[in-house]
Amino acid sequence: MLHFIPAWYQQNTWHENEQKWYVRRMHTEFDDTVKQIQLFHRNKVYPYQILLLSFSPNFRHFLHRQGVYHAPYWSCFDAIQEVKRKKAVLLSFHNMKWPPHVEFVYTPFVVTALLKGEKYAQVEFGEDGNPIEIDIYREETLCRRNIYDDRGFVSCTVVYRDGQPVYQDYLMENGIWKLRCFQDDGHVEVNPNHSNYRLIYRDREQSQAFLALRYDSMEQVLREVLLSYLGLTEDKDMFCAAMDERHADLLGDVLRDKKVILSFFGNRYDCESHPQAAAMAAMAGCVVTDSQENTERLRKSVGDGLRKITDISPYDTRVDFGISQQLDVQKILVPVDGLEDGIFRTLIGILGRYLEKNDYIRIHLFTREADYDKEARILEQVRLCLKSSGLSEKWGVIQSRGISENALDNMGDMDARFVVEQCVDELSVSKCMREQRILVDMRPAPALYLQILAISMGIPQIVCQKTQFINDGRNGLILRDIAQLEKALEYYLDGLSNWNDAMVYSFELSKKYASDGLIGKWKEVIDFVG
Repeated sequence: MLHFIPAWYQQNTWHENEQKWYVRRMHTEFDDTVKQIQLFHRNKVYPYQILLLSFSPNFRHFLHRQGVYHAPYWSCFDAIQEVKRKKAVLLSFHNMKWPPHVEFVYTPFVVTALLKGEKYAQVEFGEDGNPIEIDIYREETLCRRNIYDDRGFVSCTVVYRDGQPVYQDYLMENGIWKLRCFQDDGHVEVNPNHSNYRLIYRDREQSQAFLALRYDSMEQVLREVLLSYLGLTEDKDMFCAAMDERHADLLGDVLRDKKVILSFFGNRYDCESHPQAAAMAAMAGCVVTDSQENTERLRKSVGDGLRKITDISPYDTRVDFGISQQLDVQKILVPVDGLEDGIFRTLIGILGRYLEKNDYIRIHLFTREADYDKEARILEQVRLCLKSSGLSEKWGVIQSRGISENALDNMGDMDARFVVEQCVDELSVSKCMREQRILVDMRPAPALYLQILAISMGIPQIVCQKTQFINDGRNGLILRDIAQLEKALEYYLDGLSNWNDAMVYSFELSKKYASDGLIGKWKEVIDFVG
């Protein structure tokens, strides 16, 4: 069996990233492990399960969002809390125990419970409408926060004093506390009357006693439980760990004698800043990266200690014809995250001068950052660049998006030629890409997901850095100098011949990165490690 160990953590804690439904999502949920599990789940590549280290009371909803609801998993916190339930259930806050004569006030975001005219509780909901938290108040001050598991019970409760968290209890299904984690120094205490945890591996089940009743940190607790669980696994089992700073030290210790695959994804884990990376990479049977560029970077950082390293794209290509030919305007997608200020100014100047020649062009500045003022800040930079280049600042005004009287989309100011696309999750990125005519990525490391989508949708790419996803002159152009950009735009936009040739070649190239190709690479890794 292959055990996937994901890096699904909330900032620097051992908690999931579930959030209230009305809070804007600031980070995508997609990463290498999500895509790997989707690939294994849908194609029956090899027996697998998820080995979850984070406290995730809403894990079933997360799996549902990723389209792998029935994916098998083992949860370290479920073992600690001795949770036996597996399926999500409908849970209504009306069915919970409330004081007599409590009154519920419904707002557009939360439900507030009033008792004798004072705020008694506030019910928070997740994206699927399920209650995830209930805050309890005493004299208008927060005194307790109950965190609900999507399987229908209180999984955790946080006790507050003077509005500040004091300790956090992890509960069994019957409401008895099992672990108590203190906020001041992070130490953990075990309930002496319930000091066992429950381990299940396939058909084997056993109850294990904690070795101590006090631990200096939650990581020590997880280390002990995980080691006990690994003792039940078989010698032929493999472990695919997403490299992340949160659990690097822990896994480097407990997986020392196991068959290990390390998965490096983007900039999530910086090898140069973590000395244990070389030791872990040397320990692993195979290292998997998301691109050839990261493979070369890792080789330079780690040296010759690698047994095997290979790149497997976490994203598969699927032929998906875009709709850019159906639009009255030609949209050019330009990613700006991480773009140097000097390159940004030069780029806007070149694009602005090209707009003077072609009235049908719209520049869509692409960002994955979700800050509320991100659009305004980008367009302010655009206007400054346009002004310094002697071009119309009106091209960079913020568009007013609304609905006109005839129900057609109102595109706002006709003078606006620069548009900001804020796309956090992959679904919104894909929707945006379907309307684009060309992808222009002038960053030193073009975005992997954008390149895969461009291949899938037959969109030509203009970049300044060679990657495995572009063949110069076939499905795009690699520029030696940004000054060549205007001619490159003319090459694809002044007629359909070159654009069609790039589309045909993109669809041919997409076969290489389709699911069958990725499955073949994973089978090679499994055979090598196993």
